[in-house]
Amino acid sequence: MEINLKNKTAWVFGSSGGIGRAVAIELSRAGANILLIARNKNNLKKVLNNLCVSFGQKHDFVSVDMSNTRDLVLALEKYKKTKNVDIVINNSGGPKGGLAHLASPSDYSLAFQQHVLSAQAVAQVAIPLMTKGGFGRIINIISTSVKQPINGLGVSNTVRGAMANWSKTLSSELGQHGITVNNILPGATQTDRLDELVKTKSEQSGRSISEIRKEMETTIPCGRFAEAPEIAYMVVFLCSNYANYVNGINIPIDGGRTKSL
Repeated sequence: MEINLKNKTAWVFGSSGGIGRAVAIELSRAGANILLIARNKNNLKKVLNNLCVSFGQKHDFVSVDMSNTRDLVLALEKYKKTKNVDIVINNSGGPKGGLAHLASPSDYSLAFQQHVLSAQAVAQVAIPLMTKGGFGRIINIISTSVKQPINGLGVSNTVRGAMANWSKTLSSELGQHGITVNNILPGATQTDRLDELVKTKSEQSGRSISEIRKEMETTIPCGRFAEAPEIAYMVVFLCSNYANYVNGINIPIDGGRTKSL
C-alpha cells in the first residue's frame, strides 16, 4: 500500500516538537506540502529543515499562539492566498495537571480557548477551501481521556471531551462534502509533555523518575511508551484516499492501556 499525498497541503499545529513534529515529517514523506504552526520560531525552523522535499514540495511555517484566535486567523488568511489547504491537524499541548475541583474557572476558559475555540477558528478558514475542492481531512490529536478520564488531569479531561464532541458533530455536517473529521487518542507517548508529567509525579510522590516511568509502563499491555512516529503513521493513513469512508471516530493508539471498547 503506497500513500500518495502529492499536491496536498497540510496545516500542522503544534509542530515544533513531539507528536506534531512527527506528523509533519511523515506527511511530508508522503508528498504533502506542510505549513508548520506553533509558537517557538527557532524550533519550527529546525523542523522545517527536516521535512522531505523529494516530491518538489514547498514548506513554510507560521509562529503564532493558538490561543490568540485573532492572530491565528490573520496568519492563515494570509497564507491561503497563495496555498490551498486539504488537511488540518489540530494538535496542542495539554493543560497543566491537577484535580478538577481545585482548578480555577480561568484554567478551564484558557484551555477551552486554546483547544476548542482555536480549532473552530481554523475550521472556519479551512472548510470553505476544502468544500470547494471536494476533499478535506480534519484530524484532532486529543487523548485517551476521551474514553477514560485520567486521574490528576481534571481540566484536560474536560476540554478533551469537549473537543471530541465538537469533532463528532463536525463529521456529521461535513461528510457530504468529502471532508472527514476524526480523532487520534494517543496514550503515553515519549514526548517533552510526558517527561513533564513524570517529573511532576516524581516531585509529588517523592519517588524517582525511573520508578514512576516503570510504574506507568506496567499499566500498558505492550509494556512501553509509544514513540511519536507511531502516532503519525495513523494520521498519514487517515489523510489518504484509503480512509475516505472513515469518518467521525476516535482511534486510541495506546498499546492497549484504555480499558473501554
